[in-house]
Amino acid sequence: MKNKSYIGISFIILIFGIYAIPKIIDKFKGNDLVEIGPVPKFELTDQNNKKISNKDYEGKVYVLEFFFSTCPSICPIMNKNLIGIQNDFFGNPNFGIASISINPENDTPEVLKAHAKQLGITSVNWHFLTGDKAYIMDLSNKGFNIYAGQNEKVAGGFEHSGLFALIDKNGIIRCRKDAQGNPIMYYDGLEKDGVNAIKKDIKLLLEE
Repeated sequence: MKNKSYIGISFIILIFGIYAIPKIIDKFKGNDLVEIGPVPKFELTDQNNKKISNKDYEGKVYVLEFFFSTCPSICPIMNKNLIGIQNDFFGNPNFGIASISINPENDTPEVLKAHAKQLGITSVNWHFLTGDKAYIMDLSNKGFNIYAGQNEKVAGGFEHSGLFALIDKNGIIRCRKDAQGNPIMYYDGLEKDGVNAIKKDIKLLLEE
């Protein structure tokens, strides 16, 4: 009787294991980052006077921001945090950064090159981008839905969001969920929690 009981228990464990294994594998496959949609197409000129488009980032995980070099308020904080992100993934050919100027009339390739040098940027995959002003404003406000605008009443003459967009190797905007289970869309580029979150999620996307 004991032997029959052992056989019966072993059979149940075996059957349970067969059905449980796929569920365990599925649980650990990929990650929980949400796919928002394809990154808006863009083509701009970088600090080396080279044409750069979203296609140049294919196969790379990258962070994208909107900024301007003479910004007296949030841009220095955002770029300081991006330098920290760059340093964490420095030397990884599959990681990049795109910084798009919302004041292209001032931020020529030459100005952006000097700005990058001043910041101590050494990554070949960090492109400071400039181009037509109307094109860039549309890209920010309509393409990414990240606010940017000209306002002569504020310091620097422009105002914009301090958000970072995270894009995966396939050109899809990705993000994590908040405590209520809703996609956050973009990451806070000004606060420590937002920066730490995007660092963790960059690592997840690099491992995909």
